[in-house]
Order: sequence, then C-alpha cells, then structure tokens
Amino acid sequence: MALLQISEPGMSTAPHQHRFAAGIDLGTTNSLIATVRSGVAETLPDEHGEHLLPSVVHYNAEGGVVVGQKARMKASQDPQNTLASVKRLMGRGKEDLTLLAGHLPYTFAETDSSVPRIKTVAGEVTAIEASAKILSVLKRRAEETLGGELSGVVITVPAYFDEAQREATRDAAKLADLNVYRLINEPTAAAIAYGLDKKAEGIIAVYDLGGGTFDISILRLSKGVFEVLATGGNSALGGDDFDHAIAQWLLEQAELEQTHDPSILRQALMVARDAKEALSQQAAVDVQLGEWQGRLDNTVYRQLIEPLVKKTLMACRRALRDAELDKDQVVDIVMVGGSTRVPLVREQVAAFFEKEPLVDIDPDRVVAIGAAQQADVLAGNKPDEEMLLLDVIPLSLGLEMMGGLVEKVIARNTTIPITRAQEFTTFKDGQTALSIHVLQGERETVEHNRSLGKFVLRGIPPMVAGAARIKVTFQVDADGLLSVYAEETTTGTRASIEIKPSYGLTDSEIETMLKDSIAHAGDDMALRSLREQQVEADRSLQALDAAMQSDGEQLLNESERKQLLAARDKLARERENQNDSEALKAAIKVLEKAAEFYVERRMNRSVRDAMAGHRVDEF
Repeated sequence: MALLQISEPGMSTAPHQHRFAAGIDLGTTNSLIATVRSGVAETLPDEHGEHLLPSVVHYNAEGGVVVGQKARMKASQDPQNTLASVKRLMGRGKEDLTLLAGHLPYTFAETDSSVPRIKTVAGEVTAIEASAKILSVLKRRAEETLGGELSGVVITVPAYFDEAQREATRDAAKLADLNVYRLINEPTAAAIAYGLDKKAEGIIAVYDLGGGTFDISILRLSKGVFEVLATGGNSALGGDDFDHAIAQWLLEQAELEQTHDPSILRQALMVARDAKEALSQQAAVDVQLGEWQGRLDNTVYRQLIEPLVKKTLMACRRALRDAELDKDQVVDIVMVGGSTRVPLVREQVAAFFEKEPLVDIDPDRVVAIGAAQQADVLAGNKPDEEMLLLDVIPLSLGLEMMGGLVEKVIARNTTIPITRAQEFTTFKDGQTALSIHVLQGERETVEHNRSLGKFVLRGIPPMVAGAARIKVTFQVDADGLLSVYAEETTTGTRASIEIKPSYGLTDSEIETMLKDSIAHAGDDMALRSLREQQVEADRSLQALDAAMQSDGEQLLNESERKQLLAARDKLARERENQNDSEALKAAIKVLEKAAEFYVERRMNRSVRDAMAGHRVDEF
C-alpha cells in the first residue's frame, strides 16, 4: 500500500529540509546580511568579497538605481540624487525636517502626504523606498550565495526606534519582498551573538557605538532567555562626531576654521576619518589639509574625543540605574559598532565597568551575526533549541485624563511583548462617548508628552458620572508595535486603534524626554497634585449644580440655598485663582462640609422613594 506524505498547510513537505533564513543589520552608514551555514553564523560578501554594503542609493536620469560603494562614490558629485543615511528619515514626518535640514542636502517635495518625499531626477522617493533598495541588494546577495529563496529574515533596528520607525522598517522589507520573522534591537542581536555561544546566565552590558548613534542595553541572560532590563543612549552621538572633532582641529591648525567652502570641509572630514582609523593602530599620523601639513598624535586625539566618550559613559550609568544594578553585577560587556575599535573607547569602557570588554567578534558584523542566529531559530532549523527574546519599551505609554494629566498604563523599560489593561470611568452624567488619547513619555501632563493617536469609544449607556466601567487594554507586540482597545464592560461596546503614526521621534528626543522627566520631577508632581485638585473641584461644582437643578427647590429653603451658593461661589473663585493644591483641597472640604445636610436629605428622599409601596419585610 502506498503511503502519502502529509504536511501542515504552508509547511515544507520535507520536514527536515533546511530553510534559508538570514539576519540583516540595516545600518545608517553600512548594512550587512548574515546566515547560519553548517552551524556557524557568518556575514555574506558580494562578488568582490566585500561584506559591508554602504547604505547609499543613487538615482539617475534614466530611472536607474545604484546601491552601495558605486553610489557612495557619486555622493560628492551628485548629492541631490544620492541618498545616504536615509535611516535617519525612517518614520519621520515633514515637521521633523526643520531639525534635519542642516544635515541633509536634499530637496523635499511639497505634497499632502505626511511622509517626506525627496526629489530626484528619477522622481520623488521616500526613505522607505530607498531602504527597500538596500534590502533588495542584500536579499539578492543571500539568495545567490545560498542557491535558494529566503524563507524569512530578522532585521535589526536601534533600541530607540519607536512604533513609527519600526513600522517604516517593516514597510521597506515588504517592498523588498522579504518575509520579516521579527524586528529586534541591534544591541540585543549582539548579545545573542555572544550569549548563545559563551554564556548560560548573567548580566551583560551591550555598548553599541556606531557611526551616528550610541546605544547601551543592560540584559539578563538565564537558561537561554534574554531579557532586556534597560536601554539608553544618545541618538545623535557616534564615530562621525570623532571625525568632526578631528576635522575642526585640522581646520584650526590650517587657519581655515572660518571657511564655508564645501570642498575644504569635505576634505577635512576625509583626512580626519583616515587619521582616526590609522591612530587605532599607531601612535601618530602625518596629516595634510590644503597647503598645511602637520602631525596628529594619540595624545591630542584622545583630548579631542574624550568628552564624547565620557558622554557615552554617562548614558551607561543611567541605564544601570534604570535596571537597579551596580556595575560590579555586570558579567560581560559586548562591544558593537566600528567606533569601538578606538583604543580610548575600549580603555574607558573597561575602566568604567572594571573589566575588559568582549571584542572576539568583529564589532561591525556582530549585530548581523546575532540576527542570523535568531532567524535560524525562528525558521525552525533548530527545533530542539529553545530561545526566548524579551525586549523593553523605551518610554512609558499612557492615556490623557481629565485636567490634562497622563495616566501611565505601561511603564518605561517594561518587557515586551506585554498586554496590560486598566479601568476608567466617565466624568459627566449621561456621558455616551469617551475620547481615548494615547501618549508616550515620562512627564505628568499631556503637553510635555508625545501624542501617538486618538480614537473615540461610542455607545456608552447613559449613566451617572463614575458608574460606567471602561476597560482600556494596551498591547505591545514583540516588534514594539502598539494596539489599544477600549471596551464598555456592561454592553461590550468596543473600539480600538493600531498606533502607526506617520512620524517618528526626532534625534535625541527620547534622551531629552528622559532628562526632562528627571529634572522636572518635583515640579511635575506638584503640578499633578494641583491638576488633580482642580479636577476634583470641577467634579464637586458640577455635582452640586446638577443636584440643585434637580431638587434644590424642593429640599432647600431660601436661606439654605444662599448658604450653599455662597460656598459654591467661593470654591469656584478658588478654582480659578488658586495655584496651591493644598489650599484648593481645603476649599473643596469646606464646600463638602457645607453641603452635608443637603446630601443627607437627598439620600433620605431616595430611600423613601425606593421604599414607597413596599413593606420593610419585602427587603
């Protein structure tokens, strides 16, 4: 009798067939793709043996597109049509362009779209489309090397990428026809590269200093489980700043610091970059800028970049504080990013953590290698190996409350994926709809946080204020993407929103928000207390007004009415003029005391009405 081979829908008919999967480090300056072959994760080179693909895309008048080194060579001659560092534009909105204008030599189109479109001779393009070109080249490289189609990829993103930036990365992958298993943080991928091979458990710090950004992540490894305890960094600090520091020194030595000649400035940066790389291997290097010639030694170089390195260590200290750890609890430090090759960086990091950092894996490739290992597991090529990766959200998520206050539903550095619900209620009698305003940030009031989106829950049964029960659920998936659901529990009325804002956080915005939350903590708490008392005052005033309109004439004589109205007017004046929460709280108590007899009469009347026509023994 013949046997049929049966497989699950969508699965291979050959259950032991190896699926081709890859990890992609989609970088600001360079990108890489890696895969696991014969049990070893390795980055894949192009036909010239180059592993790093410059993240540069050039468009020409014929509609052709060039990606990589050839595109980079055209950047100086044709900057308007050569897109570099487009990662900085991923998930950004048009309002962010004013902050980036000084760093980007592009012309942006005037369109109704909230996504910035760059003018090129080949037409208008977005950062998502340019990133898709880079991903397509990497995909083709992998499939030609492996001899088959990729079943899926893991793409890495900076730890500070928010929902919009992550969604933009996924969109770029869709355009490149890539199946994305998962997005993971770059520092986390580096931890995978080291942790799976070398550690069973312990606390690891991942120090990631790239060309344009710095990230620090504190992770706990335990029996194959990776948990990110805290993240931090500076999205506007990297190796490029080392180049600029050296270039500025060169301009000063050559007495050209006042020049605005782009060719001289470009030459200064090129000389600076070459000098930086040479000084990683030798004590001094000869340099030339224009007609000036000189010598740059390691002593001067260290003085130039030491303030920048110290900024990274300040971020490390904050991340440890967020994780509630001492630096002596850190077992290993993983170094990521080409800028960690600088001897001073390694020395300062070793001195700060009081142990030598891990540099076994090429810091340029370690992120892609870790992503490849994760992709290999997610593709099902290691069914016996269990690995769970837990990331965290970088900023707290919450809702707007009455008085412009923010109620945090999910706190910063909470492990994801996460689902968390909280119950809210209505403020006014007969309220049949509720506006849900989702916010991100650490401050106590709406105006100091970032708006992520709004939606309205309708169909709430009319009830007295505070009687409705509205359950709001926040759900953050493994990629850091947020969905919010609101449900009125008595009727099941439901509304929801997927947070996919059309713009991302500006450079260093997250760091600024965190700093502000610390610097203004005392003021914020005082403001929150005042706003809470103001809301309570409004509630008391509205409740009294509604009651007196309903039955004031029946239950109060003229003298009593005047007494209550006088207390009411006094609280209303205090509400308008008082900036002291304790004084306002005292005024609310005065009104409540004055209205006690009225509240008692209303309660007695309600009881009599409820008892009318009934005997006591019926109850």
